[in-house]
Amino acid sequence: MTSERYNAREAEARWQKVWDERGIFATRNDDPRQKYYVLEMFPYPSGRIHMGHVRNYTMGDVVARFKRAMGLNVLHPMGWDAFGMPAENAAMERGVHPKAWTYENIAAMKAQLKSMGLSLDWAREIATCDPAYYKHQQKMFLDFMRAGLVERKLGKVNWDPVDRTVLANEQVIDGRGWRSNAIVVQREMPQWYFAITKFSEDLLQALDRLDRWPDKVRLMQRNWIGRSEGLLIRFALDPATTPNAEAELEVFTTRHDTLFGAKFMALSPDHPLAAAAAAKNPALAAFIAECRRHGTAQQLIDTAEKMGFDTGMKALHPFDPSWKLPVYVANFIVMDYGTGAIFGCPAHDQRDLDFTNKYGLGVTPVVCPPGQDAEVARRLEHASHGNRPVGTRQVNFRLRDWGISRQRYWGCPIPVIHCERCGIVPVPESDLPVTLPDDVDFDRPGNPLERHPTWKNAACPKCGGPARRETDTMDTFVDSSWYFIRFTDPWTTHPTNRAIADRMMPVDQYIGGIEHAILHLLYSRFFTRAMRATKHIDLDEPFAGLFTQGMVVHETYQTANGEWVMPAEVKVEGGGEERRATLLATGEPVAIGPIEKMSKSRRNTVDPDDIIASYGADTARWFMLSDSPPERDVIWTEEGVQGAWRFVQRLWRLVREAAQAAAPVDQPRPPHFSEAALALRKAAHRALARVSEDIERLRFNVCVAHIYEFANAFQASLAGLETEPMADYRWAVREAADILVRLFHPMMPHLAEECWAALGHKTLVASEPWPRLETDLLVETTITLPVQINGKKRGDVTVARNAANAEIETAVLALDAVKRALDGRPPKKVIVVPQRIVNVVA
Repeated sequence: MTSERYNAREAEARWQKVWDERGIFATRNDDPRQKYYVLEMFPYPSGRIHMGHVRNYTMGDVVARFKRAMGLNVLHPMGWDAFGMPAENAAMERGVHPKAWTYENIAAMKAQLKSMGLSLDWAREIATCDPAYYKHQQKMFLDFMRAGLVERKLGKVNWDPVDRTVLANEQVIDGRGWRSNAIVVQREMPQWYFAITKFSEDLLQALDRLDRWPDKVRLMQRNWIGRSEGLLIRFALDPATTPNAEAELEVFTTRHDTLFGAKFMALSPDHPLAAAAAAKNPALAAFIAECRRHGTAQQLIDTAEKMGFDTGMKALHPFDPSWKLPVYVANFIVMDYGTGAIFGCPAHDQRDLDFTNKYGLGVTPVVCPPGQDAEVARRLEHASHGNRPVGTRQVNFRLRDWGISRQRYWGCPIPVIHCERCGIVPVPESDLPVTLPDDVDFDRPGNPLERHPTWKNAACPKCGGPARRETDTMDTFVDSSWYFIRFTDPWTTHPTNRAIADRMMPVDQYIGGIEHAILHLLYSRFFTRAMRATKHIDLDEPFAGLFTQGMVVHETYQTANGEWVMPAEVKVEGGGEERRATLLATGEPVAIGPIEKMSKSRRNTVDPDDIIASYGADTARWFMLSDSPPERDVIWTEEGVQGAWRFVQRLWRLVREAAQAAAPVDQPRPPHFSEAALALRKAAHRALARVSEDIERLRFNVCVAHIYEFANAFQASLAGLETEPMADYRWAVREAADILVRLFHPMMPHLAEECWAALGHKTLVASEPWPRLETDLLVETTITLPVQINGKKRGDVTVARNAANAEIETAVLALDAVKRALDGRPPKKVIVVPQRIVNVVA
């Protein structure tokens, strides 16, 4: 007989071992069944998984287990996004090599993920820092070069002069490096770029076909790509006011209808005309230098105070040469969009209004009458300056080419060699991979590859003369832009096994955080197109379905001196306004702060290992699925976890009780069912239909509610037994118990296996098919209608679904509540609203 209490610690380890030994989650590429590819965004090996990982991977696991039970050939792999700056930081701060730090973290996090009972095909595990992986990435880089999708050109970067490295925009804080605190300068450096802009229109238009992506993500990508139709307008300049008698300034605008309200022109600090003027104006040069002290991020530029410098140059209005506009250099104009120059119209743009107010330029509230903007465009197109049209229709994109150069060690080496005689020379494919040297030091800032005594020196593959390796490494977004394709056949000696990749792709369901809605997803969409252009796959969109889950949040705790305290160090007592928190160690009062995203800085994190050790993985999984719609944030509470644990125990007791009343596993189906047996079967199949539908819709919290409801109905049915059950009821109990266990199996797989065995099965529930729905049992033969008397509800009446109005009226008048209200008098009227309500007018 099974034990009274379910022992999660013992059962979970045991079932995980069984799954591993039988290899039931391994995917065969030659399986003839329809494929289903479910994937969660793979993690960075930081050392520990967090509750956000638990939520993300649990959702994916529910889908994978459900689809496997539905008879599909499920691919559900896992790997590691293993390159990146944190490993180098660890090397500098703790003296541990990035490779050792990374692989130690992978081992620790893999053990944690295994403890969650995820149905992963670990045989396909990849780490992007493994030369066996990035060898193929280097091969595709060279293929992209040959296809014209890679270019080396000057690009503006945030340069930290102390750490001697390029910083991402997020690493520039108030104009200073996030670690060195040195003033960051904008510097032009040779950078490697992927030509993502060649696919701008395709990337934009294809969003319309991604109908299983969230609308908000598609909108974010549309805005990032930023297609705009407008005019390229050639403003004449007064050559007497320009540094070298320049006579023209080109401006792209989408609002040529506001041209009559123009009050000024503004140049980017990086515009060639600004540079020419600065060469003869030290004050302007100083202003431009100050602009370059700040980061290159558009967000920083948008939020900075709007500053300008009057260059003294004058532009002539296209429709009135006597109307001269001052030309400023402004800190809010970027060279990367349009032409790096604008005309300012304060009457119709808040930014321009702020600027004109600051510099006293005035406002002219003029705009074309409706429909006249086409006339403005026509006039500009027909006007000429220097034998060319003043206005030309143009389409611009906000999207810029993807700069992939990083001056760091722990990244994929870029496989090119620089030769004084031959220029840039690709590394021969026979020499791939170009691997990172292990003998590097991190005792001072900068890129260790740049100062390595031997690694960067190489012979030119063309002329054999002395040459130098490229010391920049690739942006880690490159590593994560194709890993999902490599998972389809990680053993192939080519970047892809074309036949298998074409069959297993796209990913049918991709799950991850909204923070990756733009860059990772956009870069992956580009990379797939580039792989198609270079014959590695016949596919353009990598992710057919996308789901972005909410975050895991927790209230914060702070001591009187402002130090953040972890939840595990706090004791919370009372409820509502009486809730109080104290330190477990000292009893010192602790302030309960707002609910925020779990973060190390706020120390409001919960260690999944602690939860799994205390309650079991299934409890953590169940709580993550039950407490909130999956697209919203879930608030982690100890009370909620305890409630999930109690339900785990309740299910175990319910199945144990059902096993005693159930028919044997192989008992034939009875020809007829009693009312009690039929009611139980209807409850089971109703739950089956609802859970099946809501797993498909990724409404996991609603699935949990259906299982709660079914468990309550099942428990009530068993509790209603007064005599030894008949054979038909025992068969119905067997069916209901089997359905119940298979319904919660995707959410709580270990408990499901234990319950399945307790029901007498010799198979694994993880290998069982999904229950077969009998739709006839979903048809209700009766209906319950609310009954109102003089507009107030007084009761309910249950009648046959096809009952005539006269039958319904008779049943209503027989209700005790109605008899009391009428007090022997006949009703004035009985109004039956079919299938909805009955009104009695007394």
